[in-house]
Amino acid sequence: MAKGLGEQNREWFARYKDDVKKEGKAFFPRAMLHDTVMGFVVVGVIIGLAVIWYYGAGDSPEGEGLEPGILGPLYAAPAEPGTTDFIPRPDWYFYFLFYLLRIFEWPETVVVATVGIPTVLLVLLLGLPFYDRRRERRPSRRPVAMVAALLTVLSMGVLTYKGATAEESLGSTLIADGVPKEWAEEQGFAGDEQAEAGATLFAQAGCLQCHIYLGFGAGALGAPDLSEIGQTNDAEYFVQYLANPSRFGNNVMGSYSYLGEENLAALGAFLEASKGGESDSDSR
Repeated sequence: MAKGLGEQNREWFARYKDDVKKEGKAFFPRAMLHDTVMGFVVVGVIIGLAVIWYYGAGDSPEGEGLEPGILGPLYAAPAEPGTTDFIPRPDWYFYFLFYLLRIFEWPETVVVATVGIPTVLLVLLLGLPFYDRRRERRPSRRPVAMVAALLTVLSMGVLTYKGATAEESLGSTLIADGVPKEWAEEQGFAGDEQAEAGATLFAQAGCLQCHIYLGFGAGALGAPDLSEIGQTNDAEYFVQYLANPSRFGNNVMGSYSYLGEENLAALGAFLEASKGGESDSDSR
């Protein structure tokens, strides 16, 4: 007659206790000693890397900051709070989640990427000791667990790589190619200094990460094409909208009030002048 799971577990526990008494494999002091030694090794490695990082970096020729050593520079150039072309990115260990968000369409399915998939996987991982109670530890005898582990590592590795190499902004390329000037000529506001300044700011501020303008841009996150937005409202409306999108029912787009009144006025003039046009440029 087959033994019940509870009886079998009691036999295994009794055998384990017997082995501990015979072979001296008690948690204290053996396991605690191993953990303590390993803890000192980890701390020592961290201290060693910190020392190498601190003394490995060299002075830069310009005297502004330090040249990167083996582990990088000691510090970089001061941040510019007024910049409009900086694209924030997450730390490298969040690149997989960062790229996962690019796969799902905003806003209907974004919850799946931010909450659904990570939460389900985390619950499955935390529940592993409760639903997989076999004593077998050899990888060759656990094909399901090994395949799941390999797929998890592979998917996270691919998503991390894709997130690290993803291009986030067209701003610098557009400015270098003089595209805002092309927009001004095509839309008919060439010579309007304020509207042209707004076009340049539009390219620099990362707006094309979401929107499309005359064939340029990502068109992501469900953001509308702004090529003909000037047919709908005037500059004053656009300035108010950019300063506080949530006031107009848009809770997805962030406020651009930090750009200041002058820049907002330039963007408003640019958007008002955008009446539409046929783009000869290829989509980028």
